[in-house]
Amino acid sequence: MTVHQLSVFIENKSGTLVKVLKLLKQEDIQLIASTIADTADYGICRIICSEPERAYTVLKEAGVAVSLCEVFAVELDDRPGKAADAIEIFAGEGISIAYLYSFLLNGKGVLIFRTDNSEKAAEIISANDLKIIREKDLSKLL
Repeated sequence: MTVHQLSVFIENKSGTLVKVLKLLKQEDIQLIASTIADTADYGICRIICSEPERAYTVLKEAGVAVSLCEVFAVELDDRPGKAADAIEIFAGEGISIAYLYSFLLNGKGVLIFRTDNSEKAAEIISANDLKIIREKDLSKLL
């Protein structure tokens, strides 16, 4: 895949998210995108940042429950419907999207997603001329 993402497991109580964000701030690690999915007891904060491996180490050493995984990052023109067009390509090929979030960076849309079949998704991206953003390129855009 293309970009490393942190998945941080945090309790749903005051101060737990602040702890994570302050640790990253103290280490001068830039957040690029984040999203939180929650349940009654905990949340999963997914983070794309400037230095994911270092962020992982910092959080782990601080006792934070964190994992590091690879996700796809696809650049799209910032126009209505471009995300729908991209996801339709995957759906048409039978690829399920486990989760997705998006943001704008330097006038371009960015889709971050994980699929049930990374190998096939990579083939589909290549075959359909979708532009992958690699981790080294993402950091250069900051």
